[in-house]
Amino acid sequence: MAPLKIAVLDDYQGVSESKFKAALSDPAKYDVAIFRDTLLPYNHPDTPQDVKDQLVKRLEPFAVICTMRERTPFPRDLISRLPNLKLLLTTGNRNASLDLEACKERGIPVAGAVDKHHPGQVGSVSTTEHCVAMILAAARNIAQDDASVKSGGWQTAMTVSLHGKVFGTVGLGRLGLAVAKIMVLGFGMEAIAWSSNLTQEAADQKAAENGLPAGTFKVVSKEELFRTADVVSIHLVLSERSRGCIRRGDLEMMKPGAIFVNTSRGPLVVEEDLIQVLEEGRIRSAALDVFNLEPLPQDSKWRTIEWGTEGRSQVLLTPHVGYVEQATLEGWYEHQVENILRWEKGEALALSLY
Repeated sequence: MAPLKIAVLDDYQGVSESKFKAALSDPAKYDVAIFRDTLLPYNHPDTPQDVKDQLVKRLEPFAVICTMRERTPFPRDLISRLPNLKLLLTTGNRNASLDLEACKERGIPVAGAVDKHHPGQVGSVSTTEHCVAMILAAARNIAQDDASVKSGGWQTAMTVSLHGKVFGTVGLGRLGLAVAKIMVLGFGMEAIAWSSNLTQEAADQKAAENGLPAGTFKVVSKEELFRTADVVSIHLVLSERSRGCIRRGDLEMMKPGAIFVNTSRGPLVVEEDLIQVLEEGRIRSAALDVFNLEPLPQDSKWRTIEWGTEGRSQVLLTPHVGYVEQATLEGWYEHQVENILRWEKGEALALSLY
């Protein structure tokens, strides 16, 4: 019998190898391929047909495909072109980029993965820490001053203090709340919040649950948040309703010295509107960990524009690493291996997605 062909996709740092090669080490039973690069998404409007075909050619031989959440989407059309696919695994406990209905119609089981060794930490801790780090880096000119010193220069621009300033969170869910709490308690900022269904009563309840007085998180209108906040940080779940909910009109209301931060999802913001506002230098800076198309193409404006020069705003970019911690990724891959072994035995998958 031929070995089971397994693909591990988009493992940029090669973290999966120790988990997969150790548990699935018998070459007579398992043929594991680990891909450390990502091809353009099959369903993106800018993806050429030849790249789509290249992705199909890469994936077509495999019976089991292990994905990293949202790095390689699996729309219906791609699934229909993979006749050998028998099991699809993802990281996280949900993945909106997988067409679950198409998998169900084909009888392809789909399951997520959690880091059982560090429950509750994914996103709520890692992304929170990264978001705060980006806010501080933008306020203190960390990236540009580092580059200046290393290239023989010295100070580049004035820094700004966060103490006593206004932190505005678009969304007061788990992540928005965690970041807002840190900015209030750690840096003495005033916190304001907005989302389409957020009420002051709900915000006060969240404050009480965290040992904080009522009014710690002041609920305001969207217009007031963008007009008065010194830091605007996006913390919404991407959905059809929230997609593109931050537009040029919102961004133009921001203070000239304000900082815009997005560690949630790129498509929450109309990307071209944000680029134009930053090219015009309307705000101090933007700090971004997420983008409409990932990885960023080499000719992306985020890569090619000389930010911080000729009146443009400063821009701090990181490659969607808010959740990328070694322990978390190892825990996810460990869970995926466990599900492969369960599937082989005909057992129920852990964290089945349908």
